[in-house]
Amino acid sequence: MAGFHDIIGQQQIKEHLQNALSTGKVSHAYIINGEKSSGKEFIAKVFAMTLQCEKGAAEPCQECHSCHQALSGNHPDIIFVTHEKPNSVSVDDIRTQINGDVSIKPYSRPYKVYIVNEAEKMTVQAQNAILKTLEEPPEYVVILLLTTNVNSMLPTILSRCVVLNMKPVADELVRGFLKRQMMVPDYKAEICVAFARGNIGKAKALASSEDFENVKSEALSILKYINEMELSEIIAAIKKINEYKLEINDYLDIFSVWYRDVLLFKATSDINHLVFREEIQTLRRTAQRSSYEGIERIIEALDTAKRRLDANVNFELTMELLILTIQENG
Repeated sequence: MAGFHDIIGQQQIKEHLQNALSTGKVSHAYIINGEKSSGKEFIAKVFAMTLQCEKGAAEPCQECHSCHQALSGNHPDIIFVTHEKPNSVSVDDIRTQINGDVSIKPYSRPYKVYIVNEAEKMTVQAQNAILKTLEEPPEYVVILLLTTNVNSMLPTILSRCVVLNMKPVADELVRGFLKRQMMVPDYKAEICVAFARGNIGKAKALASSEDFENVKSEALSILKYINEMELSEIIAAIKKINEYKLEINDYLDIFSVWYRDVLLFKATSDINHLVFREEIQTLRRTAQRSSYEGIERIIEALDTAKRRLDANVNFELTMELLILTIQENG
């Protein structure tokens, strides 16, 4: 199934796109902005399939020939722009796959839809190249730019696109999805919801990951003894994350949730809302020896570390600064 009704949360985006479909006022360019795994590509695929559906409604019928082509990923008029270099979308990628192709009319349906995932990786030259198409698009062209950082887009591109911002999905919706659709038991659903922080794709990945329990156990063993361990020991332990399919940010999220638990327990002494309530003795000790300001500094340092790693700052340096902050304040 892949209709608008299958999108969890994101009510404003759904209403905007379905209203455009119902009124026939479809824009030539959209930016869907949201964090990784938040469901941007799924929304783009549903919108593209609905645009091309032979029934012409605000939901795809999923039965016509066009919908079957879209569902199989083989629709000739839905083009997924790819890039060879993992960290950048080049000007040649845009010129070859969009600029050099837009003049060819759709093969079978009224629209020609281009989906550019990881659009934040477009170089300035690539953005200037796509701008030429955005300035004078053929009437049948719709371009969907999917990005984790809308601020990476040139102002001239932003001014020619409808910007749709993804919102965190309510915890109860994420929890319901995990329990009903993925048959995840209650205790695991709670942990996944806490880590996902409104990101439905991340919740799904954690719930289905065979490695998650191992990563969680290893992260907790570091957190319990972080003040007694040598810096080199901690960094070596964190590097073991590479053995698993989860990313370093997932590992750091475990740290973040731990210190949020510490802060919550310090403020309320209530264990009922703690994610790691089975570790209450260690949480209590950490809360007793840490100040509110110290815990907040650690949480800020974790967010800073994630941003640095996303910006490709040296891994060991980033981890050293983070661990020193934790040891000084925790």
